[in-house]
Amino acid sequence: MRQTRLSKGAALAVASALSCSLFLAGCGSNPPQAEGATGDSSGGTAVSGTKLTEDKALHDLLPEKNRTSGKLVSVNGGSFPPYEIAGSDGHSLTGASADLSVALGQLLGVTIEHVTADGLPSELTGITAGRYDMAIGPVGDFKDRQGANDFVDWVKEFVVFAVPKGNPRAIDDLDATCGRRIAVMGGGSAEGVIKTQSAKCVEDGEPAVKIQSYKDQPGSILAVRSGRADAFFSSQAPLTYFVAQAKGDLELTGTGQANGFGDLYQGAVVAKDSPLREVLLKGVQRLVDDGTYGRIMQKWGLSANRLDKPGVNLGGAA
Repeated sequence: MRQTRLSKGAALAVASALSCSLFLAGCGSNPPQAEGATGDSSGGTAVSGTKLTEDKALHDLLPEKNRTSGKLVSVNGGSFPPYEIAGSDGHSLTGASADLSVALGQLLGVTIEHVTADGLPSELTGITAGRYDMAIGPVGDFKDRQGANDFVDWVKEFVVFAVPKGNPRAIDDLDATCGRRIAVMGGGSAEGVIKTQSAKCVEDGEPAVKIQSYKDQPGSILAVRSGRADAFFSSQAPLTYFVAQAKGDLELTGTGQANGFGDLYQGAVVAKDSPLREVLLKGVQRLVDDGTYGRIMQKWGLSANRLDKPGVNLGGAA
């Protein structure tokens, strides 16, 4: 399993996020924004200093309501750095996903507005119900989620553990979680895997996993740093991001292992059979071809998570 290295920009952004989410309990789930935060894609540039030219053919493929309004509404479930760092105002977003939104908005000739919902389940049900046009994500793509939604995958991920420095509970794989306090994001794929593991522990005569489900990454990390949880089980990219800013308090374990997952793809989410699926697929492919996608991923320390080309519903069962 490959680890990611943080760029300077990524490190500065997460430092701002952590100053609130890890140390000031009253800040809530969405930390303050790094400088340059934006709630939409109407201005600025993603990484290159050059504003992209609208592709009229792609613009014309958008649903009529989006062409008429001139915007797409993208929902997120709170901070998921280094991809999504959601602002406390409920509309601001920075991170790799925000940069990708800027580039896509310019390419499609629309504004992409960001809205923060209360966790992943609210994201997915809101998209299915039509309250939001999409989630830029990346959100884990699994077969059980593809019934109501389609995924345009633009990331490959890995799932590992963040533990206190020195790994005092010796948690280095799923079998080592029996009887341990494991934090996960509620409604996420890692929660499902750890529940399955807990049942296996009981079948093997071991104590069940003490599962702690949180609605966001900062809350889960805080649980480990405060001693309320023994480990946080989640995607490697954001955990690498948090560990790098923990001043030696945390480390990663379980790298280089499947940890209950096969190939793990993550991406943007739209309602099932929405015409936005093909628009986003073609748009991201354009950004891959012109190098914008690669520059964004490199900027945020995510080169190891790049895909050579985006795809639709690439994910399998967890």
